Amino acid sequence: MPDTKKLTSRPIASTPDRATPRNREHAIVVGASIAGLLAARVLSESFDQVTVLDRDTLPERLDSNRRAVPQGHHVHVLQLVGHEILEALLPSLREEALQAGAPTMRPTTEMRLCVSGHVLAGVQMGSAFPSPSRPLLEGLVRRRVRALPNITIRDRCSVLGLTSDDGSVRGVQARDLAPDGDPHALRADLVVAATGRGGRVPAWLESIGYERPVEERVDIDIHYASRYLRLRPGALGTDKVVYSSARPGRPRGYALVLEEDDRWHLGLLGYGPAHRPPADVAGWKAYVATVADPDVLAAVERAWPLSEIVTHAFPASLRRRYERLKRFPDGLLVTGDALCSFNPVYGQGMTLAALEAVALQRCLQDGDSRLAHRFFKAASVPINGAWKLATGADFALPEVTARGTLPDRLVNRYIERLLGVAERDEDVARTFIEVLGMLVPPTRLLHPATAMRVLRGSRRCVQA
Repeated sequence: MPDTKKLTSRPIASTPDRATPRNREHAIVVGASIAGLLAARVLSESFDQVTVLDRDTLPERLDSNRRAVPQGHHVHVLQLVGHEILEALLPSLREEALQAGAPTMRPTTEMRLCVSGHVLAGVQMGSAFPSPSRPLLEGLVRRRVRALPNITIRDRCSVLGLTSDDGSVRGVQARDLAPDGDPHALRADLVVAATGRGGRVPAWLESIGYERPVEERVDIDIHYASRYLRLRPGALGTDKVVYSSARPGRPRGYALVLEEDDRWHLGLLGYGPAHRPPADVAGWKAYVATVADPDVLAAVERAWPLSEIVTHAFPASLRRRYERLKRFPDGLLVTGDALCSFNPVYGQGMTLAALEAVALQRCLQDGDSRLAHRFFKAASVPINGAWKLATGADFALPEVTARGTLPDRLVNRYIERLLGVAERDEDVARTFIEVLGMLVPPTRLLHPATAMRVLRGSRRCVQA
């Protein structure tokens, strides 16, 4: 597996670099999501005190879902580079996940990946890693971040807006969600907004005299219906992940993932009104039969249900182009879904939050001058690749009304050929999985060596 040190010019610092000048006193992070928590972990290296504010009541149990994360009840995936970054920022997190009951996963020999109708060749991609559920992973990260001596996490605290002076952000206006909670100002040398895909930050910017960022939106109208199951032992052999994406002609898909406590998480997905997975048991089972492989269908039919069916709707992928703003206040940054929110089916959100934390770490190491400009520019690099990958795949579906450019359509035709070759060519499959795992940028798929293998493999297919 490629070393995450190769992602940027300097290695990820697993402990604070005490040689870095520390003339910053207090930072505030708005939002205790994984993006917010990782930002706080990085800020703790450079600021004397870091305060994380969240309006939710944070759960005490490690594996409990937060009320403000409705998608937390559905299948989540941390990509390969995300595992490496989290372990670098929070050493021994993998061991803690295993101790909490998360199963081990070997990429990709214990995974069955079917992309656009093509089952990718299984290839060894490095050592095994734990596969916790989203609530457990977030709970473990929160526990580790809370334990850092200069970080305070305050829940049930709503941020109402920014405080500013001379065009710079000086802190936030907050209110404790208690009967006697009154608005009060909290001073900070830096505010990092991890506020989710809602539009609070653009409105805050307007309130202090700055423009909103341009928004790019791709309407996808995707719906999910998920349920926890107990499969019979050995029902799927050595497979611990089975994933089948939507494709033209079948805008439906599913993911079946082994999580902690020998529990399987089955999520169904569909694009457009005609393909929404039902929430009733009979309809849900009938939907499974339209997407699942025969052995998966048999395993699900014989499984014991462990939860009710939970649904979720995701209307559009949304990107806010903060890096294009000509004016932006000192003392403010934006990260996570507040920066870019993708179609969840591609499993990019948590990993991008980790990559953005690395970008923040390195920008802080380089000082305060034009911090926002440098951070948004650095964060846009992984976001660009993930955005092109996700929207390009969605553009191929007739149910997605938005249409890509001519280059998008040409790339989709090439990737369709590449996927056909990846069924039997391990090198091509490995490259594609590295792109999916965000270890390398999507442009690697167009590398001459890969393109040559795709061309030769396509010719052999035609001749056969």
